[in-house]
Amino acid sequence: MAKKKILLNAFNMNAVGHINHGLWTHPRDRSAHYTDLDYWTSLAQTLERGKFDGIFLADIVGVYDVYQGGPDTPLRESVQIPINDPSLIVPAMAHVTKHIGFGVTSNLTYEPPYLFARRMSTLDHLTKGRVGWNIVTGYLDSAARGMGLAQQISHDDRYDRADDYMDVVYKLWEQSWEDDAVVRDREARIFSHPDKVHRVKHDGPYYSIDAIHLSEPSPQRTPVLYQAGSSSRGVDFAARHAECVFVGGQNKQLTRSIVDDIRARAVSFGRAPDDIKIFAGITVVVGETERAAQEKFEEYRRYASAEGGIAHFSSSTGIDFSQYELDEPISYVKTESMQSAVEAISKKSVSGVWTKRKVLEQMTLGGRAKPVVGSPQQIADELVSWIEEAGVDGFNLTRTVMPESFEDFVDLVVPELQNRGVYKEDYDPAPTLREKLFGGGRARLPEVHAGAQHRRHTPVAQNGARSTVDA
Repeated sequence: MAKKKILLNAFNMNAVGHINHGLWTHPRDRSAHYTDLDYWTSLAQTLERGKFDGIFLADIVGVYDVYQGGPDTPLRESVQIPINDPSLIVPAMAHVTKHIGFGVTSNLTYEPPYLFARRMSTLDHLTKGRVGWNIVTGYLDSAARGMGLAQQISHDDRYDRADDYMDVVYKLWEQSWEDDAVVRDREARIFSHPDKVHRVKHDGPYYSIDAIHLSEPSPQRTPVLYQAGSSSRGVDFAARHAECVFVGGQNKQLTRSIVDDIRARAVSFGRAPDDIKIFAGITVVVGETERAAQEKFEEYRRYASAEGGIAHFSSSTGIDFSQYELDEPISYVKTESMQSAVEAISKKSVSGVWTKRKVLEQMTLGGRAKPVVGSPQQIADELVSWIEEAGVDGFNLTRTVMPESFEDFVDLVVPELQNRGVYKEDYDPAPTLREKLFGGGRARLPEVHAGAQHRRHTPVAQNGARSTVDA
């Protein structure tokens, strides 16, 4: 029986600080060069050398201003501020690579679907079908204020809006242009057949549209769909829409229950369990030997910022941790922020009563994820264990010191995984990201997916004439 091949994304952000805060101060770190295209193209080439499946670009709209009642700590520590648009660096990275995919985060709460659909189609064209969309609904009041609202929309209402939004973009991507609408016939002076381009009409509870999609069909039409919500409402959304789901990866047993729940809910929507690839977040510090790895870890932690990490976590939960004493129990408070983060510190947490000290103790490298530290063999053992015990398909590898942490993984861990037969020796030759993840011939959404239900089919009438109907 063939061994399951591990999938890998490099988890990054078009910013100085991402998840492991403070490491930009390390003398070998180059993340402050995030405004330089060479920084990104070099990274893409390194990751493609390591046969990574994708570069997943997180994003946030707004600033973290909950901790101490303002943004001072995030600004001082560069906690995801300043931050640039993740989509604009993708074409440059695609130009210097042939296989690696690009997952782009975009907040649908603040993006008009008509223009967003064009942007993603454009990226799918420019990458030759290697783009994905990480669907987020946001969780920061600062973002809402930046968009002219008094406060953010409630958590479940954001997902209700998201369902309606998805119907709009599915119709634009899947329904507006027929596959053979564009002919580029110079002699006949016909670029597109008007009768094969259709107006999309949608009148939903949140969005209305009456328009033709601005882009011709791209290789994948709908980008590969990523999602990371792990609240009950978020999991339902993922089970219906997502093709790749990201989970926190704090605990194998807990992760397994989340994975099983996601797959079961996907089945309830008429999908197969393996229609969703599930990635666990992980931070790795690797050295040629266990001792070398431990020494590197101790070196890194001298530059990490626990305060930056707790400022980040304060905005994720909507709870100002500066108001708590070190050993004061943290009360569960319902907020409209990231529900999975809030639930992690509730009284129902498997870790027992949470305190500020407990949160800080987790942040050895400035983020809440406990790093995996060891030799290539030890790292490989842990990754394989996660695949087998937690049921995930792969990992979102979080950066530490840039680009060193990704270079170390490519040079040390990837060969060990390949030697064990649990990681690909080369890329699938199929051109699109969806095919590389799910198999050749599957460049577009499968028929059982919610988005495919909006496709325009062109059955043949009984007299042989072509007739057009909406799916």
